[in-house]
Amino acid sequence: MTQQWVAGFRTAVISPYEKIQLNEPYGFTSQTVRQILRMAGGGEQLRVRLSNRYGRSPLTVAEARVAEGRTADEIVTETDTALRFHGLAHVTIPAGGEVVSDAVHLPVQAGTDLVLSLYLPEETGPATFSHMPVETSYIADGNRTGAASLPGAEQVQSRFYVTGIDVLAPEGTTVAVAFGDSWFEGVGTTPGTNRRSVDALNRRLERGWTVNQGIAGNRLLTDGIGEHALARFERDVLSVPGAAHVLVNFGINDLGLPGMVGLPPATADDLISGFTELARRAHTAGLTIHTATIGPFAGAIYPGHNTPEGLAARRRVNDWIRTSDAFDSVFDVADAVADPARPDHLHPEFDCGDGMHLNDAGAHTMAATVDLDALRL
Repeated sequence: MTQQWVAGFRTAVISPYEKIQLNEPYGFTSQTVRQILRMAGGGEQLRVRLSNRYGRSPLTVAEARVAEGRTADEIVTETDTALRFHGLAHVTIPAGGEVVSDAVHLPVQAGTDLVLSLYLPEETGPATFSHMPVETSYIADGNRTGAASLPGAEQVQSRFYVTGIDVLAPEGTTVAVAFGDSWFEGVGTTPGTNRRSVDALNRRLERGWTVNQGIAGNRLLTDGIGEHALARFERDVLSVPGAAHVLVNFGINDLGLPGMVGLPPATADDLISGFTELARRAHTAGLTIHTATIGPFAGAIYPGHNTPEGLAARRRVNDWIRTSDAFDSVFDVADAVADPARPDHLHPEFDCGDGMHLNDAGAHTMAATVDLDALRL
């Protein structure tokens, strides 16, 4: 059977030097970082992508290993496999650079927790990271990459230096990319349980899978927490191997975050132009595009989010999304999770408690709004 490399896991990264940080940046010296990566799809072989994209000095990885996860920081030792980079056990990634490991024969299936352990012997400086993946990473002193578990390790809610895992899958395997903000990354869902909206969507799929490129706080039009969507679309969607579809969820942060620093929200016209441009780029590249309506956030506890201008722009943009012919389909998340009595607010059943993010039930409901026939997976 002919096979091809496709994305089996993705996690979008940001700079530790950004002015707005929703989670604490980290750096490492002579430490092991162990990270749990839930595979969206599987294959007979895999290769790991590491990134020093936002580093300001070279990054040395002295040893890297992958294994199936058992529980928490514990690995299935009989699956423990060393990674190589051009045949070597170590690699130095230049500032701004990325590397892909040599392929290893370690069959994995969708839903497998793959554990990546990196030994970082030299001072790294602040790490390129995924800042709110609702998954725990473990940090231990010394080289513990091959250890069965890491008792006493420091636990943090971020991922570091990893951007993805590719798998060798049957030719014709197609991948959808969930491209958006915290409603994809999973903020508000129970950490470590894989109940993000993207996880719930993958449990609905019978063929193909969806990889998660959500960044909490990310915006369609403006940098600030990650590069804005139009700037990162090439890297985080079009360059994903196997990508055939893109699911889009943006807008809340364009309308809410500016108020936190006393600035006006994005206008409806600007957001409509941004969504239109994303659709144009996706279709030019041969991808289908499926867009969510902007969710309710009038009850957000965060300063500056509840402006009349931002809420009015949300309603206008949503009306446009629902009636536009720019997209291959629309999934009406806003309607599905809104409080019918107060449509600008989340339904209490789906509110994680901050008035803006979905809990486990809300993420499940969001996933249920996606038309699987439209995805053609």
